[in-house]
Amino acid sequence: MSSSRSIDCHAPAGGDLPRLLQRAARGDEDAFEALYRVVAGPVYGVALRTLHSPVHAEEVAQEVLLELWRTAAAYRPERGSVMTWALTIAHRRAVDRVRSARASAERDRRVGAQETAPSEPPEDQAVRSLDRQRVRSALGQLSAVQREAVVLAYYGGYTQREIAYRIGAPLGTVKTRIRDGLIRLRAAIAPEGEPAGPGARPAGPFSVPGRLPGARR
Repeated sequence: MSSSRSIDCHAPAGGDLPRLLQRAARGDEDAFEALYRVVAGPVYGVALRTLHSPVHAEEVAQEVLLELWRTAAAYRPERGSVMTWALTIAHRRAVDRVRSARASAERDRRVGAQETAPSEPPEDQAVRSLDRQRVRSALGQLSAVQREAVVLAYYGGYTQREIAYRIGAPLGTVKTRIRDGLIRLRAAIAPEGEPAGPGARPAGPFSVPGRLPGARR
């Protein structure tokens, strides 16, 4: 009986795996079949523990064993045993499969959200864009200290006391800067024909006292 047939009859020991892999690298299918019988179970186990799906685990195991056949010549004993090499490939491929599935699910979720979200009329988009431009322009007209206080309060979401501590200024000074800055902002962004005094209804994102939507709480 030939040596290749003896491989079919006897399960190889762990120490035989490098020799079998070397023969598989030279195209010996019998050697690879013997190698397959030893590593297939552990490879499937690693994939199953990561994927929690017998179907996906089996697919990954087949991919790993195919990779072992194709890249057998790349094995380096100094980097670990053949079994360790095979299980490392299995774990990497299983993790890649999980990440791919999560990314696909997230893409589907975003597409679904976009399809179900009500579309904003073009005229509303234009008004909102104009408001942002007017606010940016108005902020540029404030003094540096007023702009700092207003931005921290309305965009940063800080309280007046937190701003005072953050910039090292008295609380009363911070209150004055915010009040004066808001008065100037309201005057700069008030719609034409609308009063811009302290009692006027301001336009844009500063139309409601307090924090802006989405500001830090």
